Amino acid sequence: MVIQILGHNKSNDTKKALRFFKERNIECHLKDIREFPPSRGELENIARSISVAGLVDTEGKLYKSGGYSYREFDPIEEILEHPELLKTPVVRCGREAAAGYAPEIWVKWIESGK
Repeated sequence: MVIQILGHNKSNDTKKALRFFKERNIECHLKDIREFPPSRGELENIARSISVAGLVDTEGKLYKSGGYSYREFDPIEEILEHPELLKTPVVRCGREAAAGYAPEIWVKWIESGK
């Protein structure tokens, strides 16, 4: 089982996700979205497991200050332009993904041996 985590080093939830897998001796790789923003294809693959709206961090500063709460927008287009809108961490295990701190989902992956 190899886990990919999309996030950034300053995110507490990303740090907690890294610690979660390290404590269980599960190999994981961090892809820092500030250095390597996700591609359109990567976002579309993630969106197959998570609703497109679930990719957006509605609690973040950019979302609140950018007027996203009261206007229509394409989440994938906006995340491509502003990667900091992505709800972190996005944890990928094979074709499955989960956004935000979601240990209950990660435990299911571990138990099923994905």
